[in-house]
Amino acid sequence: MIRFLKKKSWSLLNAVGFGGSVQLQMDSALKQYGWFQSFSQRMSVNAAGDPIPWYTYPFIFFLEPRLSTSLQVFEYGSGNSTRWYSQRVRSINAVEHDHEWIKIIAPKLPDNVKLVEKPLGDAYIQAIGEVGNQFDIIVVDGRKRVKCVKFAVDYLKPDGVLILDNSERHWYQEAKDLMHAKGFRRLDFRGMGPIVGYEFCSSVFYRDGNCLGI
Repeated sequence: MIRFLKKKSWSLLNAVGFGGSVQLQMDSALKQYGWFQSFSQRMSVNAAGDPIPWYTYPFIFFLEPRLSTSLQVFEYGSGNSTRWYSQRVRSINAVEHDHEWIKIIAPKLPDNVKLVEKPLGDAYIQAIGEVGNQFDIIVVDGRKRVKCVKFAVDYLKPDGVLILDNSERHWYQEAKDLMHAKGFRRLDFRGMGPIVGYEFCSSVFYRDGNCLGI
């Protein structure tokens, strides 16, 4: 995976040539956003090296001022996004299937995060049901995303929102159709994000009177 990301990201720099890449690093938005920092570290970080979600930059900028310390979040998948949310919301529950990744990320998580390990399959998809409450924000950014959306949507609070990352992928269309059928509208945020050199899309599904004030 890292080899693939490196090849895709270097294609951006090669396209503009050495002089162009230097100019990009000197005064570009990519430098201001921390893209070069994230590419060199192979981690989703900003220009200061602080953790940020692996969402598109437009969505990060849209989402951050709308978060508050009253919100409860559930994440499918964990990582620097978990660390980022933990500084801005009340609590986070997250599920992760990768044991080796858990050993890396768990020591970096604060007390308001509860991370559980579940094998891929029903246990992973249904992990949200074991928490025993509903959530303001549900983030689907791990594996089995269509099935996770189908199961998790019923665990949203009445004013809750659901975030689906990499929503441009055609194999997630079923999940988008389901959310529309349940009365949710969708905002798409397409653009570049950390680490990689290509565009993708982060989407948020919401209804009237939602917790983000959309």
